Amino acid sequence: MQHPRPVRVRISDVASSAGVSKSTVSIAFNNPERLSPETSARIRHVAEELGYRPNPVARMLAQRHTSTIGILTPQALVVDFANPFFGMFSQGVASVAEEFGYGLLFVSPLHGSLARAVGRASVDGFVAIGLGEDHPDVEHVRNAGLPIVLVDSAAFPEHGSVTVDDEGGAFAAAEHLLDLGHTEFLVLAVDPPNVASDDVPASLLLDGVGVMARRLRGYRRALDARGVHVPDENILSGPASLEGGIAAFERALDAGLHFTAVLAMSDVIAIGVMHAAQARGIDIPGDLSVVGFDNIDEAEYQHPPLTTVHQPVREKGAEAARLLLDVVDRRDYAKPEHRLLETRLVTRASTAPLTVADRRW
Repeated sequence: MQHPRPVRVRISDVASSAGVSKSTVSIAFNNPERLSPETSARIRHVAEELGYRPNPVARMLAQRHTSTIGILTPQALVVDFANPFFGMFSQGVASVAEEFGYGLLFVSPLHGSLARAVGRASVDGFVAIGLGEDHPDVEHVRNAGLPIVLVDSAAFPEHGSVTVDDEGGAFAAAEHLLDLGHTEFLVLAVDPPNVASDDVPASLLLDGVGVMARRLRGYRRALDARGVHVPDENILSGPASLEGGIAAFERALDAGLHFTAVLAMSDVIAIGVMHAAQARGIDIPGDLSVVGFDNIDEAEYQHPPLTTVHQPVREKGAEAARLLLDVVDRRDYAKPEHRLLETRLVTRASTAPLTVADRRW
């Protein structure tokens, strides 16, 4: 029997044609196990003939399942995507999400509020990168009632986490430069997302528990072991972007700071430093050695190639997505897992032995 096809097919049209209630039609699409196989098949057959498609939003609400996970970031996306690190990390998350049939939603502050953005996000859970315990909206995120896996933070043991050995990687970077004879350093950190200033005081970094604090501790542990001191004024910060690295280096030169080597806590900042230095006729590594952190794909193709600390960026994203989907699928929030990934130094041509003892930048 051919059923007349309404111009706009509604659930009531399917119910009328199939001789059932609207709620039964809804059950046939969202919880078919509650109906007999014959009834469910008949309703779906009628719906197909009429050209009916369930409303995806209504279906999501009925199932309480969106088949979407969110990447939650406390920074604006325009800032995040200025750093190739974020694209690599997101690629890792996406590879696992797609493997298991999940979509991906980027969630960043909405009109300055991370809590407002979380409240509007239709996702089954979050991979939250860079969300520290000092963020003003962190309690709203923790109480959102959704599974969360933290990346680069293990501040909340009730949630799973994926971190890397930031302190060990930073120690190796500083030790490498010390072995080359350098004793005067410029340290460039990344601005925390909830601190609005040109330069984050070194005391704030030292007192913190986040990624930058861990890396600074690694640098200082290596330097202290050799009796080398970096004054607070030689610790600057800026956005994780080429422009951020260029601006930080220019500020250091304008302030008359003395250094023969740069320890940058982000590859993209280190690359910005290299561009700014070369524009001023400063040779790398002849006049200035530079070490980054992350080992983004672009690091190997700079002139000269960048010495950096490798962290498994894509693997970090993929591991976080796996942990999250384990919780989403099992609905088991009681046993969060915490993973620590290794780092290692990758030595390239942007560092060299100190040969001119009185050279200062």
